[in-house]
Amino acid sequence: MLEDRLTGISGILVTPFDEAGEVAPDRLAPVIDRALAAGLHLPVVNGNTGEFYALTTDEAEVMVAEVAALVAGRAPVVAGVGRGLRDAVRLARASVRAGAAALMVHQPPDPFVSPRGLTDYLKAVAEAGEGLPLMLYLRNDAIGTRAIADLCAVPGVKGVKWATPNPLKLAEAKAACDPALIWVGGLAEVWAPALYAVGARGFTSGLINLWPERSLAIHAALEAGDYAAANRLIAGMRAFEEIRAEEMGGTNVTCVKAALRATALDCGPTRPPSAWPLTASQDSRMRAFLAANALI
Repeated sequence: MLEDRLTGISGILVTPFDEAGEVAPDRLAPVIDRALAAGLHLPVVNGNTGEFYALTTDEAEVMVAEVAALVAGRAPVVAGVGRGLRDAVRLARASVRAGAAALMVHQPPDPFVSPRGLTDYLKAVAEAGEGLPLMLYLRNDAIGTRAIADLCAVPGVKGVKWATPNPLKLAEAKAACDPALIWVGGLAEVWAPALYAVGARGFTSGLINLWPERSLAIHAALEAGDYAAANRLIAGMRAFEEIRAEEMGGTNVTCVKAALRATALDCGPTRPPSAWPLTASQDSRMRAFLAANALI
């Protein structure tokens, strides 16, 4: 069941904050309910759309426990883990306790990362995960194909969420690894057709928080091999994704949370260093997008 769902949509949930700036997971209930009703395959907590790097480890533990409770067995929950090794191990153990079905291991952003050090890091997370399947979240393919293959050979690794805009490198890495591994497009809907073309299946999505029906329609088109339909559907949400890509990507989560607030699903602001709020121009374009698609 999990392997089938890994080829679907990994919906990266936002982390809600209340007026005091504290995590408020209960605000996610209607977001999760709508996404699951639309057919979301995998809810993901503590991903980058969830502002993982803005959370404390305590907060990330709260989020995985509370999201698992909100999902209540309706779908497998994937839990993001990462940062320093001890934090990653601690989050892996908390995710096991919460009932997560798999771990998504963030690629450490440390400036001094060695490929063999990454392998040791991953083995420690795998041990703490007590047998939970691992999905590598690869945002930098500069470590090279050989290093990627070594990481994928660590027992427990079931696949890779490929989050670099380099389809040819994905094809090369896929050819160097176990054919049973699952390669998921990690750059959301806009990049999904290009990554599908070289062997990816499924994709990550932040749009799922706001418009899950569109994400599911894009996935269905790609699974049917209908690239023309998928590209038409993507063109209809491109304006939203363009706002998210502005300010060096610093409005990525900002746009999602601003749209949720505009549609009466307020999950609070983002935390610095993410931008908040949208500029007047960004907000105007975001609201025009919502109105044009009957989301507001």
